[in-house]
Amino acid sequence: MAARCRSLDPGPAAAQRAAMTCRLYLITPPALPDLDAFAAELEAALDAGDVAALQIRLKPADDATIEAAVRRLAPVVQSRGVAVILNDRPDLAARLGCDGAHIGQGDASLAEARRLMGPRAMIGVTCHDSRHLAMEAAEGGADYVAFGAFFDTGTKSTVHRPDPEILTIWQETMEVPCVAIGGITVETARGLAEAGADFLAVSAGVWRHPEGPAAAVGAFVAELAAAAR
Repeated sequence: MAARCRSLDPGPAAAQRAAMTCRLYLITPPALPDLDAFAAELEAALDAGDVAALQIRLKPADDATIEAAVRRLAPVVQSRGVAVILNDRPDLAARLGCDGAHIGQGDASLAEARRLMGPRAMIGVTCHDSRHLAMEAAEGGADYVAFGAFFDTGTKSTVHRPDPEILTIWQETMEVPCVAIGGITVETARGLAEAGADFLAVSAGVWRHPEGPAAAVGAFVAELAAAAR
């Protein structure tokens, strides 16, 4: 697990991180009616370029549906050295051998997630547009904080719209990595990376890309590399 989780480790201090390449963090579509078909798309996407993690985010879904998705997709992801993060459910994440969990403000507490998953798991926290929430999460031991939604998104209903400056301020003052999320496309990726995002969390921008997920990952990775120059 340590090798897989290293992709989202806090890493060097902020000044050093500023010179590093922002990385892609994939999120599944909210429903996966054909797991085998999606697994094939996922394989192609992961083989097309650098990806740090896949968050399995199925809503609404019962435990059996989530478990089936994790068992089908985790081997594909982890065999490539990519972390598997489960949304909302640290209890299931621990039981199913995921590398981490992502929790929202209305989910299990960070302390409870850490208790369930242990000290080596990656735990991220949704912080919307609030540096205060993000600092609380960082002080509480979160491995990353997520800001967003930066753009309109059809994946989920959002009310918060942070300015990219929040990424810059966070990058300059904090060591815990930050993730930008919400309606991110290839066209908007570079700006968020240049603003200071350590990771870009993308769903529809990859899975609904007109040229397919593999082409999307390649395009995102190229934009992120350009932002680091």
